[in-house]
Amino acid sequence: MAENEQNEKPPVAPEKSLAKQVIPEEVKTAAEPQAASFPIVAIGASAGGLAAFESFFSTMTSDNSFGMAFVLVQHLARDHKSILSDLIRRYTSMEVLDVQDGMKVRPNCVYIIPPNRDMALVNGALQLLEPTLARGIRLPIDFFFRSLAQDKHDRGICVVLSGTSSDGTLGVRAIKGEGGMVIVQRPETTEYDGMPRSAIATGMVDFILSPHEMAAQLLAYAAHAFGKSPIASTPQASPPNDGLATIFHLLHSQTTHDFSQYKRNTIIRRVERRMAVHQIARLEDYIRYLQLTPTEVDALFRDLLIGVTNFFRDAEIFDEIQKQVIAQLFTVKPPGSVIRVWVPGCSTGEEAYSIAMLLRERMEELKETFKVHIFATDIDRKAIEHARAGIYPDSIVADVSPERLAHFFDQENPDGSSYRIHKSIRSLVSYKMSLKERAILTQDEPEGREVAEAGD
Repeated sequence: MAENEQNEKPPVAPEKSLAKQVIPEEVKTAAEPQAASFPIVAIGASAGGLAAFESFFSTMTSDNSFGMAFVLVQHLARDHKSILSDLIRRYTSMEVLDVQDGMKVRPNCVYIIPPNRDMALVNGALQLLEPTLARGIRLPIDFFFRSLAQDKHDRGICVVLSGTSSDGTLGVRAIKGEGGMVIVQRPETTEYDGMPRSAIATGMVDFILSPHEMAAQLLAYAAHAFGKSPIASTPQASPPNDGLATIFHLLHSQTTHDFSQYKRNTIIRRVERRMAVHQIARLEDYIRYLQLTPTEVDALFRDLLIGVTNFFRDAEIFDEIQKQVIAQLFTVKPPGSVIRVWVPGCSTGEEAYSIAMLLRERMEELKETFKVHIFATDIDRKAIEHARAGIYPDSIVADVSPERLAHFFDQENPDGSSYRIHKSIRSLVSYKMSLKERAILTQDEPEGREVAEAGD
């Protein structure tokens, strides 16, 4: 079998952002109205993935699959027939199917992506599309993971196995943003560790395991996550004795942030997900675990904050911002004046940097100079640190145009596996843990402060 890497050259379809590609209009109309409720496990691999698939399925059979379905997405050369289906059949009694367009996903089955196709999940059906090539890189794993997150929400599970580059990393963020679960192959057990290490660097991975260990952990998680709700099934106590109130107190004590006004159902889903990760059945036992394990309080805090973000997300909205908002900002101010922008809930910085690029482009178009101060805030310290560094995986090519990639990014590593926002853009953005003083938007910052806070 030819396991081809990121240099493959399939036919190029018209470029669109990956987020928009996931559910084309013609696919939407062809899909069934509602997806089934069983969990779907998407497994992505590239070079070295064959051995990892073999090890994984040697311990996963239809007898112990807990009604899950498995979708395998591997980088394949366009002109080579996959032998993956025949290999998997040797190790599992589940039905193994080569995907055909529109195929409905059923539990206790394994689905294999065909060569030279991208694939999306829409209302429980697998839709095949002509592959696209984003700046010389195919990203079939990110493509499918994102569609899985949109379609299955908290019943989407993704697994990242051996491979080079960073395909799957943006998909991991999408899965976690919808409350799903993420497993990554332990880098020491891979033939190529690029994809696993890139996924782990997001800080959103639930388990780091060898392929042989993954089946048991998946089953344990599924048994706890997809049974009866351990919180909702418990009679609600009076507010002073509510277990969630205790959790809010523990979070506030350790992080100083108050979650008591968050949507209760969202809090419950995220708490139950953490309980499933640790195979804890009762809320009171999880509270005790939180009390004894400060690192779990931090983990729950991060899970509550996870949101889906990427460069120029919701492209139509950014187009309107560029045409209406930014154009007006420069119209009402003379050259040399100050333009201030606040980006609350900035997460890992993609939105703030996207706005900074639009502002820089407008100044270049006008051939005029303004003092642009973008204040980006978030309560997640790790997200802020990531944003200040301004380093992102090469899979951002799915969301950033070639012109902007060349103009506003530098390749961070010789192998091209990551990009860093250019200093000219980082210097426009000042990242802060919170915006406690509104005066920050009404007075000039000391000269050079933005550069210092954005990092070098």
